[in-house]
Amino acid sequence: MTDKLTDIFGIDVFNDSVMFERLPKKVYATLKKTIENGDDLDSSVAEVVANAMKDWAIERGATHYTHWFQPMTGITAEKHDSFISPTPDGKIIMEFSGKELIKGESDASSFPSGGLRATFEARGYTAWDCTSPAFLREDAAGVTLCIPTAFCSYTGEALDMKTPLLRSMEAISKQAVRILKLFGHNDVTKITTSVGAEQEYFLIDKEKYLKRDDLIFTGRTLFGAMPPKGQEMEDHYYGSIRERVALFMKELNVELWKLGVSAKTQHNEVAPGQHELAPVYTSANIASDHNQLIMETMKKVANRHGLACLLHEKPFAGVNGSGKHNNWSMVTNTGKNLLDPGKTPNENIQFLLFLVAIIRAVDEHADLLRLSAANPGNDHRLGANEAPPAIISIFVGSQLEDVLAQLMKNGEAKTCQTGGRLNIGVHTIPELYKDAADRNRTSPFAFTGNKFEFRMVASSMSIANANTVINTIVADVLCDMADELEKAEDFDLAVHNLIKKTIKDHQRIIFNGNGYSEEWVKEAERRGLSNIKTMVEAIPALVKEESIRVFSKHNVLSEAELRSRAEILYEAYSKTINIEAKTMIYMASQKYIPAVIKYTKILADSINSIKAADIEADISVQTGLLKECSALLVQAKDALGKLQNAVEDAAKKANYIEKAIFFKNDVFPLMEELRRPIDQLEVITDKELWPVPTYGDLLFEL
Repeated sequence: MTDKLTDIFGIDVFNDSVMFERLPKKVYATLKKTIENGDDLDSSVAEVVANAMKDWAIERGATHYTHWFQPMTGITAEKHDSFISPTPDGKIIMEFSGKELIKGESDASSFPSGGLRATFEARGYTAWDCTSPAFLREDAAGVTLCIPTAFCSYTGEALDMKTPLLRSMEAISKQAVRILKLFGHNDVTKITTSVGAEQEYFLIDKEKYLKRDDLIFTGRTLFGAMPPKGQEMEDHYYGSIRERVALFMKELNVELWKLGVSAKTQHNEVAPGQHELAPVYTSANIASDHNQLIMETMKKVANRHGLACLLHEKPFAGVNGSGKHNNWSMVTNTGKNLLDPGKTPNENIQFLLFLVAIIRAVDEHADLLRLSAANPGNDHRLGANEAPPAIISIFVGSQLEDVLAQLMKNGEAKTCQTGGRLNIGVHTIPELYKDAADRNRTSPFAFTGNKFEFRMVASSMSIANANTVINTIVADVLCDMADELEKAEDFDLAVHNLIKKTIKDHQRIIFNGNGYSEEWVKEAERRGLSNIKTMVEAIPALVKEESIRVFSKHNVLSEAELRSRAEILYEAYSKTINIEAKTMIYMASQKYIPAVIKYTKILADSINSIKAADIEADISVQTGLLKECSALLVQAKDALGKLQNAVEDAAKKANYIEKAIFFKNDVFPLMEELRRPIDQLEVITDKELWPVPTYGDLLFEL
């Protein structure tokens, strides 16, 4: 089996080994320099690469190619073109030029642009990202060569998520290299941000899924009462994987391995029906592409198994939702992880400088970090005792907390805590060496040994935005630090003073305790940390003066690009809540209320039949149920009317900011008001009459 796995891994990827085999040595070397050093790509090299890529793809059965890009919809997009080119004799040849590889054209006005493109300004371009390998995808359409690309407007603005990510990777590399040269590492020419994104998801039966309009239209259940059992027994987490799910996971792994995605870990998550997949770390750009492939492949493979894969952050109320843990670190081109503290972090000055730089970046730009994880679905999840709270803080662990405390107090750290041995009291089990610090699942931004784990990212989101923000804000701090240290006469003294000052100025962001506690909410407020609970409240951070300065300074996003993204986010929120509200109106009107009316008729007929029989019988149960159902029906109908009016009022709002705020403050609460009586009616209505599968059906009958 091991041999077979090594044979199939990356078989559908135009990776380094394929390029080495198929490209002339000089062309291969030039392309490698472009990928590794960011050198300009010569058009003659692209021509040779295109021809080799085409031959490889056609040998594997490909008939079409596509520029695979990531517009600001959060998912991927593609337009397929065949390799065929007609000849004068009425036949065809298979062609693919360097020009077609490097540049494609798409309609920029049909994707979210936030005002950067009007309908009559339609032209947009896709540009080959040679740092992320092309791959083959096989489906009902056949085999297609997919070429990862950036997407920009006719006037050059980024209209996608990949372009800012690539820019931010260049920015942090440039500033980190400046710092490392001060430490004498002249051999370091590039820093790569390394990312591993854990993906949580739900699996439910496809037939049941198709009976739930809310799942189909919105990805989450807008109604639903909790079954007798949820996750309170804590028996699903890491539990034995069901056969049907195991078959899905087996095929998913094979599909991902063929695409070069290093799917590593799989297990049951906390909620019933919930699972997780974690890949091996790779560069942030490729990790972002791979995460999109993971989500797409999950949905495709689930469908083959008669399942539906739910990636919404909160598909079921009452049980844990899904997130995406973004594990982030920095690695030099010489192979060193800059966030590895070593055995004695108190003596590792270089590590401590990068550590406090990240602490400062998160403290100064916590609102941007919070925004990078914001979408309508995550509003249901963050702070719900299942995910990190909406308050940004950093967990560093007891070892580093002690080191930083010594630095603040004494200006130096002479000692550091060690993990030591752990004896669990069973002679047949060897002694274990424990880590120097515990883990903290409640922390939004936690140091976990040699990386930071940003735990707030929503499960359905691209990880590109989060990593763009992290890269940019850290680059900005490293730039300030490099400016200061490059002028220092005594570097050793200056770097010690800088570390001490930085940690003193930004210690408020460090919190190693229980992020779920009410005490922390109060303590965070006392410290002056923001508690941004919703997406709408988070969006203004994108266009405040300081954000514009940071992104513009490092050429990651211009002011126009930032403002366009803010508009897109406001509109995305409004559209999402509008769809959810309309779906609720439809389901309540067409399904739930009619079903309950049928049940009340049955109850009324039963009461009348007993009365007509002229017998002495206790009908208090029937009359009680009838009264209860009727009262809840009145509540539901009243809430339905108010929600309908609110949706109509929202449509009249012309300003996109006002509309989003109206949906948050006025429409969303009415959605909750409509849900309450419907969920209560579900519990007391005859199950045979209930028009949709219940939570119990969806979560436990697989």
